[in-house]
Amino acid sequence: MPVRLRPADPAEVGPALDRFRAGGRDAADLRLLTKHLLALLIARAPGAAVEVRVPPYAAVQCVGGTRHTRGTPPAVVETDPATWIALAVGDEDWAQAVDQGRVVASGERSDLSGLLPVA
Repeated sequence: MPVRLRPADPAEVGPALDRFRAGGRDAADLRLLTKHLLALLIARAPGAAVEVRVPPYAAVQCVGGTRHTRGTPPAVVETDPATWIALAVGDEDWAQAVDQGRVVASGERSDLSGLLPVA
């Protein structure tokens, strides 16, 4: 079982987010922001009904409801790090990202629009 994600130090998050918003896509910043924002999502919506995957950095379970322990979860959301960060900070619209195929969301409770932004 992976170690539970924790929010990052705000002194690191602020500058990384500034660089991201300025167009920077440094792998270290993407990793920091992805994990930080997923930790905030878990805090906002604890549970295990939805698996959110942001390869290659992390996958987490969140949202209350049916818990899965093996195989494919009942609801999956998958996106790339840049899209996840933009969604999580409110720079991107959920429906638009889904329509453009940058977010793949399937299963019950996979619409995270009501939980975003988390920051």
